[in-house]
Amino acid sequence: MKAPRLAALALTLSLAGLAGLAGAAPHSGLDLAGFDRVVRPQDDLFRAGNGHWLSTTEIPADKSSFGMVAQLRDLSDQRVRALVEGLAKAKPGSAEHKLGAYYASFMDTAAIDKAGLAPVKPLLESLSAVQTREQLAAWLGQSNGVVDQPLTMSVDPDFKQPGISRLTLNQAGLGLPDRDYYLKDDARMAAARTAYQAYLQALAGAAGLPDGAAARAYALEQRLAAAQWPAEENRDPQKVYNPMTPVELAAKAPGLDWAALLAAAGVPAPDRVIVAQPSYAAAAAKLLAEAPLEDVRAYLALRALDLNADVLPQPLREARFAYRGTALSGAKTEQPRWQQAVADVNNNLGEAVGEAYVKRHFAAADKARMLKLVNNLLAAYGESIDGLTWMTPATKAKAKDKLSKYLVKIGYPDVWRSYAALEIKAGDPLGNRQRAQRFEWQRQAAKAGKPVDKREWGMTPQTVNAYYNPTFNEIVFPAAVLQPPLYNTRADDAVNYGAIGAVIGHEISHGFDDEGSQFDGEGALSNWWTDADRQAFEAVGARLVAQYEAYEPIPGKHVNGKLTLGENMADLSGLQIAYKAYLRSLGGKPAPVIDGLTGPQRFFMGWSQAWREKMREPRRLQQLTADPHSPAEFRANGAAVNHDGFHEAFKTQAGDKMFKPSEARIRIW
Repeated sequence: MKAPRLAALALTLSLAGLAGLAGAAPHSGLDLAGFDRVVRPQDDLFRAGNGHWLSTTEIPADKSSFGMVAQLRDLSDQRVRALVEGLAKAKPGSAEHKLGAYYASFMDTAAIDKAGLAPVKPLLESLSAVQTREQLAAWLGQSNGVVDQPLTMSVDPDFKQPGISRLTLNQAGLGLPDRDYYLKDDARMAAARTAYQAYLQALAGAAGLPDGAAARAYALEQRLAAAQWPAEENRDPQKVYNPMTPVELAAKAPGLDWAALLAAAGVPAPDRVIVAQPSYAAAAAKLLAEAPLEDVRAYLALRALDLNADVLPQPLREARFAYRGTALSGAKTEQPRWQQAVADVNNNLGEAVGEAYVKRHFAAADKARMLKLVNNLLAAYGESIDGLTWMTPATKAKAKDKLSKYLVKIGYPDVWRSYAALEIKAGDPLGNRQRAQRFEWQRQAAKAGKPVDKREWGMTPQTVNAYYNPTFNEIVFPAAVLQPPLYNTRADDAVNYGAIGAVIGHEISHGFDDEGSQFDGEGALSNWWTDADRQAFEAVGARLVAQYEAYEPIPGKHVNGKLTLGENMADLSGLQIAYKAYLRSLGGKPAPVIDGLTGPQRFFMGWSQAWREKMREPRRLQQLTADPHSPAEFRANGAAVNHDGFHEAFKTQAGDKMFKPSEARIRIW
């Protein structure tokens, strides 16, 4: 995501010296007060741009991390809160009324406490009624999307036939963040295991489950974890694309009544099922067939209680925060109830919120400006492909063809999702959630085997994020990410190109990272490379893996270079493309010096500040274990150290901590 700036005097002046030149109009849009006045960008670009902010900013007690993105998310949440508060009095049956009633029900903790466990009792009783394996399969199908379980179903484009939606099975069902937390001999993960087992015991006790239920459930989860695929393996589209007929699925994963499960889920006769992790599916089916039903029921009951503890009585809410908030993430206090409510509304009625959000917070002019910026970056990417020295002309032509077919979505969907058939009741937070989850699954299930609708979005407009979707061959930028400080119409172009420009370049680049590059311009999993070009590309990727695996964010824990390869590639390529686009925008004219910084220097300082973030160690452990993104400081510095423009802007030389000889720099797109 992000980028910009600095140059000629950088050999002899630290940022303290450069900052002394600041004050001239116009202002760059940089947070000059956040600079470290001692650290030189040639030694640490991230701390040069953010050091003072890092040393003087405390992570809020209710957060596990804090920075630019967290600030934007808080702003989005505040805007959503202002939209939905009071809407419970809107016209009954309207989308506005549903939003207001959903939010108000979540907020009424006094009513939640008074209701006790009565709202969750029907779910637990339906589980207690399961006495046979066939009944278990039917229960799992009926509960897909509502209760976390060993295998979760979704409906997604077929990798080889991206115009058709297919039922997809993925591994799931763990209460700890990743399989490694169950399996690795690590003191921090062992502490998380202990906290999780205590949490399960608290849930079981509050719900009156039989003695030993928590221990049996945890033992079953351990067996599931041992069979799951590591996170880095799930990034390989060739490995996770395993189409089968239902008959083949039953033969390869025996022990689970797949016909009963699929029928109960509302997809009784799919022509094909995509199984992401076949060995795990087989192991999970075997476990569900052999484990005592008492153990399986205990496991599923506790997964249901965990996922819904925030809308259950106070003892369960407190136990949930002690585990998920403090033990796993390091938060000191619970997130404000209103912000939890906003998150729940966004999760379950997201486009209804989004439709109201963009009317107030995203102007048509913003969309037009963004489209112009995106087109400029796409043009720069095309020029970059032309200039590649490691790729043959035949593969370049196919890369350019793919780039020309990118679908660009900015701000909000052209067609909004309808929630007319969804029932929301005042004073029923758990029921509202479950009905919304079933409503969404029914919407998905109805798509199985049918043509894909490329008008759909995978994020809501109020989401502070962006994405590339390989099967749609699209880049998507929700409205909430297109605002200051990431995108500031009053800021200098250099800073905007370093921040939002690099975000756009990042998402464009995902179509050409180690994963996205396996899909063609139509969104199909297809090898459009020559063997020699692919080998050259993979060799560059291996160098990037080695670079990032040398980073050690917390003692004994290095960045997983293979897991983060796609994001690191996109960071590097996005920064390269954004810089080229910035230079193109100058039209051959020199950039002015603003705040004592040249245009290129401002670009790279903008990149640095866009990655501004602090994170608590428990949350960092989760990131290093299962997150495909590297920690922020290594994203900022790891991409810049390979960028010729950075070294030219700051005149780096041997002895500088971020100096890297030209011949050693990693260049991809």
